[in-house]
Amino acid sequence: MLNYGQADPPEGEFSAVSAGYLHACGLRESGEIACWGRGSFGRTDAPEGIFTQVSSGTTHSCAVRENGQAECWGMNNYGQSNAPSGAFTQVSAGAWHSCGLRESGTVECWGDDEYDQSNPSPGNYLAVSAGTRHSCALSATSTRYWGGRDEQPLEAIASPPTAGVTTPTTYTAVSAGYQHTCALRSTGTIDCWGRDNHRQLTDVPTGSFTAISAGSNHACALRSSGAIVCWGNDGDGQVLDTPAGAFTALGSGPSASHTCAVASGGAVSCWGASGDDRAAAQTGMFTAVSAGFRHSCGLRSSGAIHCWGADNDGQAAAQTGAFTAVSAGERHSCGLRSSGAIHCWRANNDGQTAAQTGTFTAVSAGGYHNCGLRSTGAIHCWGNSANGRTTVPAGSYTAVSAGYEHACGIKTDGTIACWGLNTHDQAPPTRSP
Repeated sequence: MLNYGQADPPEGEFSAVSAGYLHACGLRESGEIACWGRGSFGRTDAPEGIFTQVSSGTTHSCAVRENGQAECWGMNNYGQSNAPSGAFTQVSAGAWHSCGLRESGTVECWGDDEYDQSNPSPGNYLAVSAGTRHSCALSATSTRYWGGRDEQPLEAIASPPTAGVTTPTTYTAVSAGYQHTCALRSTGTIDCWGRDNHRQLTDVPTGSFTAISAGSNHACALRSSGAIVCWGNDGDGQVLDTPAGAFTALGSGPSASHTCAVASGGAVSCWGASGDDRAAAQTGMFTAVSAGFRHSCGLRSSGAIHCWGADNDGQAAAQTGAFTAVSAGERHSCGLRSSGAIHCWRANNDGQTAAQTGTFTAVSAGGYHNCGLRSTGAIHCWGNSANGRTTVPAGSYTAVSAGYEHACGIKTDGTIACWGLNTHDQAPPTRSP
């Protein structure tokens, strides 16, 4: 370990301390600041005066004076030490940027913004912390993140909300997307949690709904009137191109940048990404529909399955027999036969289309795994098992949805259990309304 004396604090009484890269700073009982360790770039040249808080970054430090003014010192190659004027209650020095919490509860950041780490999510917060390429802030109900980790794009993640619920309720439907999940309460309102990089959580609509479907980075819901509302990523028209009219069913998917819906007359409409004709108009009457990565599948009123779009792996190949449900995955598809047997076809690199035994009442195709609801109420998942996405918590369920690398199910008591990859809180182990 490089030793510049950063682990050798000066004598005296301190009320707070903050460790940076090769230096540290402490707030003395008197309110004065002392810094020690590597002094290059002036990072240990603490200003004189009385302060209430201090934070050490990589090669700079920041502190809040008694009057609320933020002051920073040390390296300033990105403007990370150019603290803005005005009053702050807290400040945090990151690698090449800094963030401060205003008295109003808003956050302001300055310095390097290459990864949007200095572009805070709007809102009122209780605390803020600046990292290397991202920043975090804590509100009364959630934790928000912005900027890029591992060079990922701007994101904001909200933990599942638990505060403010006074009326007991349950969930009736759940849909797992790419890195977010949405569910329908028994009251008809919508909850979403997980990644918010395209406002999948921020723009959740209000009102009463009867169905919900989460896509890759967007989601759609069916109002009681039959109208469809979509929100989130609109890069391919997933939101603005939502058709008008009355619909009875809709379906997107964790790999899908498009959505399809069944009109009240049985016709299918699709919108969003249209490559490979995945959103092309189809003839005939349908009762259900599902959107995959680059293909779509629908259940005809006759019980036959019809798929269209990309067929490079045979995921859109015609299937024989009568079905009661269909689900389009990444490069494969699954259907539920009238007998209760599950039939999946094409891409099988992770065993996702391997034959399954038993009787089922529902099936959901994810990225490279699938889940089915047995007639006993147990959930069975198969295919790619990384991150525990096929390890289902014990219990009796009424519904299941396979996301890209996670899955969720509704238990008989109306609560939701999720499993699998949980990097963005998309799969909390348990969730109650």
